[in-house]
Amino acid sequence: MATIAHLYRHPIKAHGREELASVLLSEAECLPFDRHWAVTHGMSKFDTGAPRWMPCANFERGARTPALMAITARFDETTGRLALDHPDLGPIDFDPVTEVERFLDWVRPISPEPPMQPVALVSAGRGMTDSQLPTVSLKNLASNAALSAHMGTDLSIHRWRGNVWLDDLPAWEEVNWIGRDLRIGSARLRVVDRIGRCKATTANPATGKVDADTLKGLRELVGVQDFGVYAVVLEGGTVGPGDRVELT
Repeated sequence: MATIAHLYRHPIKAHGREELASVLLSEAECLPFDRHWAVTHGMSKFDTGAPRWMPCANFERGARTPALMAITARFDETTGRLALDHPDLGPIDFDPVTEVERFLDWVRPISPEPPMQPVALVSAGRGMTDSQLPTVSLKNLASNAALSAHMGTDLSIHRWRGNVWLDDLPAWEEVNWIGRDLRIGSARLRVVDRIGRCKATTANPATGKVDADTLKGLRELVGVQDFGVYAVVLEGGTVGPGDRVELT
């Protein structure tokens, strides 16, 4: 039976990952504070006067700026402060509401040139995931291992920026779950779609350097550039590593 191996969130879209010991999922919502903020650029159509979910092209992203993939994060929900670190930039600890310029100044050295440089840190009341529906992403450790073996390299799971990593599951079994309901911990989810992948996954999360053609590897191995699946939360509940995952 499949179990949860790891939980991750990404407080700022494309700007760092954080491992969690447990999380309380809520009905029809993303994982709490996952992609809660996003960074707009000079060509973004995001309207701060009427904030809403928008496609990823409106924000800074790892596909355009692979160096972003090396950021790690730690968000304190009590104080509201966010700590980020990067091998080339060093650490920063800031308030993402009141100290936005400090963050933008910190990240600009690894960001694109104008007009694609960072402009603002924005939020829209829900996670800025790549799916229009508020979703949680599920990834399979065995699928990552199978792709690693095919490509002859050890691919970090952080390339895929997933929320829930599953163990004790055959490789690629997750794609057979689309349309099915899952009981995970005390929560219930419905798997709704595959996750199409972009060039961000070609960058090494330890260095931020492109070093593996993951998209070609996926096409060779499974015929599509998909990895992982999206799920919507039907019933809220607490989930954490070690929890069993049951099809219902």
